Amino acid sequence: MAASFKWVLQLHRDVPRASRFYSQGLDFTVNVCTLRWAELESGPLKLALMQASSDHAVEKGYSSLLSFTVSDINKTVTKLMALGAELDGPIKYEIHGKVAAMRCLDGHMSRNAHSLFIHV
Repeated sequence: MAASFKWVLQLHRDVPRASRFYSQGLDFTVNVCTLRWAELESGPLKLALMQASSDHAVEKGYSSLLSFTVSDINKTVTKLMALGAELDGPIKYEIHGKVAAMRCLDGHMSRNAHSLFIHV
């Protein structure tokens, strides 16, 4: 199975405020909005907003991430690392499944989730 694009993720200091910005300013549909997480849609585009764990995360280029679902996270991580990507911390075993944060060649972030990952 090829990787399936899930959403673009942005880190924000104030998720509800950012959600209002996209919904009221650009007519995005808000599917979920809490203090820490929001999911919005505009046509086929899905935008996820997550509360930044620190100002450092926003200031140091962690502001936009791409998220993909893959069938075999270990195989995908190995393949991407062989092509020059770097694992940004260990693979995490979250309640919804395995998640790996990776940096591509130019340092951009992507989040790879095992196919058991459930995006609620």
